[in-house]
Amino acid sequence: MEKICSLVRRCIEDYDMIQAGDRVAVGVSGGKDSLVTLAALARISEYYPKPFTVEAFTLDMGAVDGGEGMDFAPVAAYCESIGVPYHIIPSEIMHIIFDLRKEKNPCSMCAKMRRGALHNAILEAGITKIALGHHFDDAVETFFLSLFYEGRLSCFQPVTQLTRTGVTQIRPLLYCGEGIVRGAARRNNLPVVENPCPADGNTKREEVKELIADLEHRYPGLKERVFGSMQRLPLPEWGPVEHRRRPYAEDGREGE
Repeated sequence: MEKICSLVRRCIEDYDMIQAGDRVAVGVSGGKDSLVTLAALARISEYYPKPFTVEAFTLDMGAVDGGEGMDFAPVAAYCESIGVPYHIIPSEIMHIIFDLRKEKNPCSMCAKMRRGALHNAILEAGITKIALGHHFDDAVETFFLSLFYEGRLSCFQPVTQLTRTGVTQIRPLLYCGEGIVRGAARRNNLPVVENPCPADGNTKREEVKELIADLEHRYPGLKERVFGSMQRLPLPEWGPVEHRRRPYAEDGREGE
């Protein structure tokens, strides 16, 4: 995890994500991105000059009628092995979205419901900072999604202060490309849980991901230039670029 931890630490420092005494919740979905975020933050917390602690929170989405939910026992066992407190939050979000509401475009509503449930859970635990597993490729894809479908230049922020709830969202994986994240999850045998969502792999984000891959093949370095442009514009809370460092967006065959 050395390469991942180095990049995560740089991102934390560049965007001043963590202060001494912080309790940092990590939203752990069971996917590779959130598990790598958890693993990196847990390791960095052992030596970071600003002492902080890490706790893992998993929102159990339930299941659609006739389906099976996700088994988080391996995630719980992993958290125990690294000494991180683990919390599971039960919900019926899948049932509500797919069985009751029968949403044709469920992702936006699902994201809002998940965010609300997670934030309520960490606030009840006395925590106000949550780390999310969005990485370099997620940022570039979100930029294109906003451009194509909303007609605006926008992306989520590295650090987001939610004044209504008092929750601060941080995204310490932003300097890590999806390839290096996937490689880290595989090499470190992280307990990735398969996502049973009926919409998985069939979304606008997946379409944009495929488009970007095609453009990247034709115009090598495109993703790095888009990421840099978000810092230079700058988008809110992304700049100024002179204080930021380049992400590691390689395919994961080197380093981690």
